[in-house]
Amino acid sequence: MQGSIDTAQGTLNIAQESAASHHEEHPDHRMFGILVFLCAESMLFMGLFIAYITFRLVAPEWPPAGTPELEILLPGINSLILISSSFVIHKADTAVKNNNVGGVTTWFTITAIMGLIFLLGQGYEYANLEFGLRENLFASTFYVLTGFHGLHVFVGLLLMLAVLWRARKPGHYSSENHFGVEAVELYWHFVDVIWIILFILLYIW
Repeated sequence: MQGSIDTAQGTLNIAQESAASHHEEHPDHRMFGILVFLCAESMLFMGLFIAYITFRLVAPEWPPAGTPELEILLPGINSLILISSSFVIHKADTAVKNNNVGGVTTWFTITAIMGLIFLLGQGYEYANLEFGLRENLFASTFYVLTGFHGLHVFVGLLLMLAVLWRARKPGHYSSENHFGVEAVELYWHFVDVIWIILFILLYIW
């Protein structure tokens, strides 16, 4: 009987060692997957940017005659809030690498609030614009570009909420296990860079 137990224990140890060896042979490629995803999203936005630039260059007048001018004050404030949030979320990444999960919760919460303020500001701008989606080509491209970006901001907020929910579990995030924090931070930086390009194209150029 004892011999059978020893044999079973030895088999279990071998299986565990084999699993560990298998894990070492197959490193974590999740961050690479995130980068590939962001590259795909970049190409989508690039297509929209090229379309907008083409429309502008071939149009005899841009925006078309009669189109009310865009206000720049509110979008400018919104831009400052969103860009600043990139620095805030980076503090969460620094915190988790120091095993400060409380810092992750704090900085992610602040970033989420800033992102929500951005969306509310964009909603307020939409409500007060003097042209609709079907007004003309400029109006259509404006709503498509800003709306598609706003959707990405909303997804970013959902991802932050997911991280905050998981951070409630002790030990879920640490200096050695923080993929979720890094992935959301990278995604948020992407969202901010896209907005900077949009702001220049739509409000400044």
